[in-house]
Amino acid sequence: MGNKESSFTEVQLEAYQDCTFFNRKDILRVFKRFKTLVNMAPMTSNFGSPVKIALKTVENMTELRENPFRRRICQVFSVDGTGDMAFDEFLDMFSVFSETAPREIKTPYAFKIYDYDGDNFLGRSDLEKTLQALTRASLAPEEIKFVVDKVLEETDLDDDGMLSYIEFEHVISRAPDFLTTFHIRI
Repeated sequence: MGNKESSFTEVQLEAYQDCTFFNRKDILRVFKRFKTLVNMAPMTSNFGSPVKIALKTVENMTELRENPFRRRICQVFSVDGTGDMAFDEFLDMFSVFSETAPREIKTPYAFKIYDYDGDNFLGRSDLEKTLQALTRASLAPEEIKFVVDKVLEETDLDDDGMLSYIEFEHVISRAPDFLTTFHIRI
C-alpha cells in the first residue's frame, strides 16, 4: 500500500469498526482530528497511559464550540467524568453523534447529558439546567419554573416529579427531529 504510514494495525482498525458506526476512512479522519488537537504530541504519556486532550481544548473545538451542552458532552464521554479525552473516548463521542448511529444508541447518551446530578432521573434541577443551557440563560426564574412545570405535567407519566429513563425515551421516540439534531459532523 505504498509508503503511507498507518497509525493503527489492521486488527485495531477492525476492532474500531466493530465498536463504532464508522468505516475505516471515518476512523482515520477522527484520529487525524484528535492528533490536530493534541498538537502532534506523542500518543502515550511517560507513565504508559494514553494521552488525553484537556476538556478546554475539546469543548472549544469547532465541532462543539457553539453547542450549549459542550461541557456536559465531554464529561459524559470521558471515562473519568472530567471531560479530558483519550482517543477511544473521542472516537466514541463522534460515533454516537454520527448520522449513522441509531436512536437506541443516542437516547441513553442524551439522557446522561441532561442528568446533571447523575442520579439516573431528570429532576426539576436537571430540567432547569437543561433549559438554562438551551436558552443561554435568557429566561427569568418564573419562566423557567413555568416551562419545567409544563414539561413535567406532559411527560412525567407516574407523577413522581421527575423523568425516568423510560419516560424520557417515550418523549424522544415522539421527537422526529431528534436524530437530525443530535449529531456532529466530522
